[in-house]
Amino acid sequence: MESDLIRINKWLTPLSWLYGACTEARNLMFDLGILHSRGFPIPIINVGNITVGGTGKTPHVEYLVGMLSKRYKVAVLSRGYKRKSHGFLLATPSSTPAEIGDEPWQIMHKFPGIHVAVDSNRCRGIRNLMQNPRSNDVEVILLDDAFQHRHVRPGLNILLTDYHRLLTDDYLLPAGRLRESACGRYRADVIVVTKCPRNLSPMEYRVIQEELKPKPYQKLFFSSLTYSKQIQGVFTPRSLSFSSLRNTHVLLVTGIGCPQQMERDIRPHVCSMKTLPYPDHHNFSNEDITDIQTAIHSMPQPRIILTTEKDAVRLRAMDAAAGLLQEDLYFLPIEIGFMRNATNTFNDKINRYVQENPRHRSMA
Repeated sequence: MESDLIRINKWLTPLSWLYGACTEARNLMFDLGILHSRGFPIPIINVGNITVGGTGKTPHVEYLVGMLSKRYKVAVLSRGYKRKSHGFLLATPSSTPAEIGDEPWQIMHKFPGIHVAVDSNRCRGIRNLMQNPRSNDVEVILLDDAFQHRHVRPGLNILLTDYHRLLTDDYLLPAGRLRESACGRYRADVIVVTKCPRNLSPMEYRVIQEELKPKPYQKLFFSSLTYSKQIQGVFTPRSLSFSSLRNTHVLLVTGIGCPQQMERDIRPHVCSMKTLPYPDHHNFSNEDITDIQTAIHSMPQPRIILTTEKDAVRLRAMDAAAGLLQEDLYFLPIEIGFMRNATNTFNDKINRYVQENPRHRSMA
């Protein structure tokens, strides 16, 4: 654990107490049945967190899509954060990141055989997915970031927490980044500690397990990021081998919640590295593009700009980026891998849930 990366605004703690009282009251109303959670006659797996900021939801959703789509017709339902459209929207090949959000667009293009939809009202989104003639063959629905959306009762709740900012070390908003009390983790069926260093010691595993205190009904997993052997041009079809970066100066541009592990993973493999971190889901401006251009031109040759896959989605849509950064801009595809030889255990749990809870079309 690396609590030195956690910045707490303790002077805002009184506001956090008020915020916490509101979230506790809301959760209590769901627990008592005053507010209602709805189940659906189809396997629904939620991948979410209780913190603001990146815990690696998208690569974990993509992992599930890759695994399940070999046997089932899969749909991913997201709210489409920062999209410019409203209501329910079922993505098509012509949908843009502005219409459905950058992460749903990325998933749609990586997995063209699945359904991708966006709706801030998850109950309505699930109903529409099951009834729309273009998506009514769906057999499994993956909810992206719906842990606090308790109007839906998923069959399997997967909660992610960042190794660098464990939810048990954090504070409620606005002093910290928790959306609700850390006790909310006990609603999860599976807890995954994400972005772990690959050299995590047995002692660190035990310390984290003691910190999170999973219940007997909960399974605890650890995952780390794995990087593609090839980095891809954002505006050109060129690709470079990751190993070739050893002689290259790299400007790392990120708009993700917690880029620290990515920075640490890449730095030993490049000649030198500068970083330009932006907030999560950052909408790049023309001024940002100018700043990036200035930063890369201050570095010696050979040099490239390296960014994340989801940041590449936003940058690709910008004329200024295409004009000023075209030759230098690359993105690094990432995947997740489960540690401690737990891949089969995780896969078996997911597959068993879906097999034991098939869709009942007559009830839809």
